[in-house]
Amino acid sequence: MIPFLPAIEALEKAGVAYVVVGGLAALAHGVNRYTADVDFVIGLDRENAAKAVRGMTALGLKPRAPVDPLGFADENQRRFWINEKHMTVFSFYHPSDPFLVVDFFVEYPTDFEGLYARSVVKQLGPIPVRVCGRDDLIAMKKKAGRGKDIEDVRILEALKNDLVR
Repeated sequence: MIPFLPAIEALEKAGVAYVVVGGLAALAHGVNRYTADVDFVIGLDRENAAKAVRGMTALGLKPRAPVDPLGFADENQRRFWINEKHMTVFSFYHPSDPFLVVDFFVEYPTDFEGLYARSVVKQLGPIPVRVCGRDDLIAMKKKAGRGKDIEDVRILEALKNDLVR
């Protein structure tokens, strides 16, 4: 079982506009690797963000930061976290399930409408999941530039080249 499925199902059920990025997206595109969390870029309008937060708290997830989770839905609060706390993701964890960690980007790493439009739906376990398109994922991972991201890029590009031939 994929430990992140309940979080994805909660977002789907709530009608949240989201795109899975990061390690789980790499897995969905064929990269064989471990990921310790699931990363989402969600629509950051107040209503969508609030639905996403309520979905996570309904699962028993708690924010890693000692804050009111609904603060995430407030653009001014997110701007404060970005500028004063250097926050890049708002992280949720489950107190009794260390394998259920969910991160929401606090600002768009790229244009959300375009990211969403270019995303693809992949079957992960029993549910369809909206996943970042391969080219967007490669661009995001190049920008992140960490060792694991560079390795993901190498594999994603090799897989892409195999598909093009």
